[in-house]
Amino acid sequence: MRLDDLDYYLPDDLIAQRPVEPRDSARLLVDRGSSAPQDAHVFDLPNFIQPGDALVVNHTRVFPARLHLVRRSGGAIEVLLLEDRGSMWTALIRGGGKLLAGEELYASDGTAVVRFQGRIDDVFEVELLEERWPLEHGEMPLPPYITERLEDGERYQTVYSRDARSSAAPTAGLHLTERLLDEIRSKGIQILEVELVVGLDTFKPIDVDDPLQHRMHTEYYRVPGATWEACRAVRDRGSSVIAVGTTATRALESAASTGELSGRTSLYITPSFEWQVVDKMMTNFHMPRTTLIMMIYSMIGERWRDLYGHAIGERYRMLSFGDAMLLDRHAR
Repeated sequence: MRLDDLDYYLPDDLIAQRPVEPRDSARLLVDRGSSAPQDAHVFDLPNFIQPGDALVVNHTRVFPARLHLVRRSGGAIEVLLLEDRGSMWTALIRGGGKLLAGEELYASDGTAVVRFQGRIDDVFEVELLEERWPLEHGEMPLPPYITERLEDGERYQTVYSRDARSSAAPTAGLHLTERLLDEIRSKGIQILEVELVVGLDTFKPIDVDDPLQHRMHTEYYRVPGATWEACRAVRDRGSSVIAVGTTATRALESAASTGELSGRTSLYITPSFEWQVVDKMMTNFHMPRTTLIMMIYSMIGERWRDLYGHAIGERYRMLSFGDAMLLDRHAR
């Protein structure tokens, strides 16, 4: 396999810079297998799922993880906290030249916020000296392709989010509203929750010529026992499990692959992957040459190109604040 197999042309002017209002007015491209896809909106989602199905969401909440700090010398440093590992955090760090182990980084008022510890593979390890400082002064870690300021930080959170631990939002869930969730429940469709703490794997590009050789970092996931049993019952009666987003998908399939309902997952879903839980996936449109395109490729095969081509031709809004699609791995 070649990296070009995961590539497509993404016009810059289609990269959404702000979310639409209301949330569920985003467009929804519905996969219908070999038939032409259907153009709809997220508020139409109840029309495409059936009584007895289950909709599974990732309830993780985004931590204000982007910290603008300075060295003692005054040099500017940006720290993006990735994951709390107990006494330490993993992080990405930009600017300021080479840091020394034990070096402290400061807020503009002189408060020591972070102590640099060292490098671990592709990330750094830091100690957070002021635990509440990021909550009060940190910025939402929007992707670098979003260049406009987000006035309301809650628009980068799902309406059901809790436990602020992630360094990026599970973006497919940004489209769901309480009204829409209530309508889905009223049709006899269960809303179930999982957790996957979104970290480096969400935005790390594939940097090898053969994408099958890409190495995934681990992320924490948890599938409650009640969610797992409900999904099994749904599939046993021939109904569908619909995952909202790639992170909910990865949590469910990680549990199936490992036999463990919680832990750390390095699951990499490629075309040879044997799907066990998720029948349909609602997901945003993703950057080319990424593991997220690989997951879509695994789910629906080569027709992912037709769906993306249709979306670009119809000027769907792309990426984190963009529109969504509903994929069906059983569609023919």
